[in-house]
Amino acid sequence: MPEKKTVERAHAAKRAGKSPSTQAGAFVKEQIDHIREGKHGAKSAKQAIAIGLSEARRSGVSLKAPKKGAASAATRKKAAKDTQAGQHKRQRSASTESTAKRSATSTRVLKREGSQAASHKALSKQTHASASRRSAAERSASARKGWQTRRKAASKAGATRHAR
Repeated sequence: MPEKKTVERAHAAKRAGKSPSTQAGAFVKEQIDHIREGKHGAKSAKQAIAIGLSEARRSGVSLKAPKKGAASAATRKKAAKDTQAGQHKRQRSASTESTAKRSATSTRVLKREGSQAASHKALSKQTHASASRRSAAERSASARKGWQTRRKAASKAGATRHAR
């Protein structure tokens, strides 16, 4: 269950017109912080990010599931299920006992993991590996899009300053 401030941060990003991946960033950051605090661990930085993205989808962030070939069928199915859960208010199932058991078990497993996954080195390595899988054109387009967003924000700030 994400913290209230995390959900609010994601909603603020949505209101500001930020992309779904930026909105999901708040949830990923929360998971990284939890691991660093020692609340639970993760096998890798990739797993920590996956937990955050799953939580984001379940909280209503409209993140698409990974494309075919980019992730396993099970991962894509889980992502689609999480998105579905975030879009609708589901009714409680009759098997709340098994759900609670499963939740407790996965929490216990995560508690056994180390906190190395949230280290600066591990996150840097993961980021670098992820970026290297994208083409130069994709990276360039992404940077250009970010620059336009920042330029809009700067010009808006300048306009309000000028109006004052």
